[in-house]
Amino acid sequence: MDICRDIYDLIKNNLSEILFLRSTGILKSDNTFVSKGDLLCEKLIFDYLADNLTDYIVISEESKSDLTRLNEVEYVITVDPIDGTENFVSGLKEWGLGISVYRRGQHYQSIMAFPELSICLCTGDKLDRIPNSRICGLSSYMTPQDFEELGEGLEFRIMGCCMYNMYNVIHGSYQQFLHLKGCYSWDVLPGMNLALEHGLTVEIDGKEYNGEFLLPKEKYCFKVWKK
Repeated sequence: MDICRDIYDLIKNNLSEILFLRSTGILKSDNTFVSKGDLLCEKLIFDYLADNLTDYIVISEESKSDLTRLNEVEYVITVDPIDGTENFVSGLKEWGLGISVYRRGQHYQSIMAFPELSICLCTGDKLDRIPNSRICGLSSYMTPQDFEELGEGLEFRIMGCCMYNMYNVIHGSYQQFLHLKGCYSWDVLPGMNLALEHGLTVEIDGKEYNGEFLLPKEKYCFKVWKK
């Protein structure tokens, strides 16, 4: 079953309605935005999963999940319906959909998609990597003190969308991507698994990552780069 591509097609087919809702952002308790566009994307995904799977748990940024059967179900699916909501509600096109599917405890399929940019990277896709970039992507949560700790000899970019940064390092537009403050599993599992598939190295808190499932509600600091 091609879960990720089916969902991407579903989002693309409803993109005009999603974009119509981009001016509906409200602040959550953690001072980040959610919009009706996020919630529509999530509903489309949840409805697809309900129609096509039976034994599964879905973990989404915008909904609470019952994790009591996490180690029992056939599928565990993490969903970020819109990564980079601040970009989305501000009219920027650099926002993404991220899904990672684990089946019986092993990574099965992931996707990072950027519908307004018509970019999609899914498990099994080939990608011609751009060589020789000297750009280091950074998270948008950097402080002045964090910048003082960065080394010399690199150019730095902040895009405000974790998945777009992950795509750029896999594509080779970045030499590396650093997230020094940490983010959640639904933000990073798609990009980390696709990075591994394309021969990149991923470290979480200084330890090499090899595709294992990451628990929700914990933040992960990481680095992705091509050796």
